[in-house]
Amino acid sequence: MTTPKIVKNATGDHGLSEKGLKAGSVGLIGAVVIGISCIAPAYTLTAALGPTVSEVGVHLPAIFLVGFIPMLLVALGYRELNNAMPDAGTSFTWVTRAFGPWLGWMGGWGLIAATIIVLSNLAAVAVDFFYLMLAQIFSNPSLADLTRVLPLNIATTLVFIAGACWISYRGMETTKAFQYILVAFQLLVLGWFAIAAFAHVANGTAFDATVISADWFNPFAVGSFSQFAAGVSLSIFIFWGWDVTLTMNEETKNPEKTPGRAATVTVVVIVIIYMVVSLATLSFAGIGTTGLGAGNPENQGSIFAVLAGPVMGPFAILMSLAILSSSAASLQSTFVSPARTLLSMGHYKALPGSFSKISPTHKSPSYATIAAAIAAAGFYIITRTLSENALWDTITALGMMICFYYGVTALACVWYFRAEAFHGVRNFLFKWLAPLIGGVILLVMFFKTAYDSMDPSYGSGSNIGGLGLVFILGIGVILLGAVLMLIMNWRHPEFFRGQVLSRTSQVYNP
Repeated sequence: MTTPKIVKNATGDHGLSEKGLKAGSVGLIGAVVIGISCIAPAYTLTAALGPTVSEVGVHLPAIFLVGFIPMLLVALGYRELNNAMPDAGTSFTWVTRAFGPWLGWMGGWGLIAATIIVLSNLAAVAVDFFYLMLAQIFSNPSLADLTRVLPLNIATTLVFIAGACWISYRGMETTKAFQYILVAFQLLVLGWFAIAAFAHVANGTAFDATVISADWFNPFAVGSFSQFAAGVSLSIFIFWGWDVTLTMNEETKNPEKTPGRAATVTVVVIVIIYMVVSLATLSFAGIGTTGLGAGNPENQGSIFAVLAGPVMGPFAILMSLAILSSSAASLQSTFVSPARTLLSMGHYKALPGSFSKISPTHKSPSYATIAAAIAAAGFYIITRTLSENALWDTITALGMMICFYYGVTALACVWYFRAEAFHGVRNFLFKWLAPLIGGVILLVMFFKTAYDSMDPSYGSGSNIGGLGLVFILGIGVILLGAVLMLIMNWRHPEFFRGQVLSRTSQVYNP
């Protein structure tokens, strides 16, 4: 019997090319640390726990697990695509190879738009907790209110963005060293919070001690499908960011294996962190809508800002520092994805060639990193000046873009490997079934979220002409991408004709 052989494409190679990034600068542990940092568990949990509890109550753990499933399935598909085509462009490159340049360009745009928007949000959160930290250190509550002074807020936000850009510009080794410290600190504080909360429950000093029940893990016990969908949409957002490990694939050791393994490990580690902390929070505070209850609307902006004092006592300032470090670390590590996607799009002539420039000293995407910083800063200034609701509603609309580009990339895996999908159990499970289910779930969530967000009451409740602002912003960003794509087609038609990055698939040779 002959051993089956998989040929990369008709010419026997990837059809891809290196871009000048520093190879071998990140190992498995470093990639996982950067992946965890990009997800920012301390920041994400403090912002997402309250809104998710308001939708699904004590079934928060079940919803987190349901949100974890499509993420894991999609991560498996990403891993297979990376094994076959390790390229810093990830979604852009892989969707182009599977479905052609038009959908590939939009896949890349979805990733870039989502990360640029969240960069501005992360900087804003870092600024809020920076002034809160100053208020706690100097025992002067009025210092926390400085974040509401618009000129000072914008100036401080720009300083945070510039600092994160500078670290990213210096390459992966500087990024890695920065992340080790901040990620370790936030995980230590989250662990401290969880242990302290459970200790209060055991000692009878919890606010609303609630016994953990098996029913909390049952997603079918959620009241309605709309509540279920809203909860899943929120839980998908909290897992977003693991794919940063794939965008580093040209800079990792063993680029065909390490990034995919790092993505899978990152998702698993994050779900463990989320489950422990969410169970501790529910056990200590309950889901009541008054006082310290996790269902209290007044606590939803930052649940840890409310609970840190009662749970951690005089060490509550550590939680503020953890959320500050979490948002700052994520701000810096999130630069990795858009910079390398922009680099790849410039390299393959889907964007102007200037985006393909590499720093000769640091071997990092020089022009693309600075462009991402300028875009994030500009987006923040415009939205924050016009309306705070517009800023937060755009963050809510992120769910649509995340589901779109993750879903399309997962289906690109299914289509790219179609010739070999039914040759062996492993191929069937990891190259076909897992990404198919994950991709379909996310695209269903994309259309469901788009439909629900048309309601004027969705998000902040703002609307234009009876259409919800979340829908207008989400679809508007996607349509902006389509317009830019048409302009690029006019300026750089060779990419869109398939002359630079050709559409192809695996060829199975028994």
